[in-house]
Amino acid sequence: ANGYYFSRWNKCIHSSRDLSDMVYIDNYIFNKDVFIQYNSTVGQFVGYTELGVHNAELWNKDPNKLQQMTAQLEGYCKHNAEAYKAVVADKS
Repeated sequence: ANGYYFSRWNKCIHSSRDLSDMVYIDNYIFNKDVFIQYNSTVGQFVGYTELGVHNAELWNKDPNKLQQMTAQLEGYCKHNAEAYKAVVADKS
């Protein structure tokens, strides 16, 4: 659309079977550059561009937004990793 590209990618990263080291990362990308990122280890948004820094400051002031993002670690990452482990990993 008009030569601009926006996407949002999130991922869950872990290296242990007990999922204790799991990290949730949510990237906001504009024209293939990450401009803002949420990392559950940091517990807040970090901006990488002028717009990203501005939005990170606003979003970090909103306790509801931070709580939603923190909840993604349990509700999205750990839930899906446990389901995958039960269906695929434990069968091999």
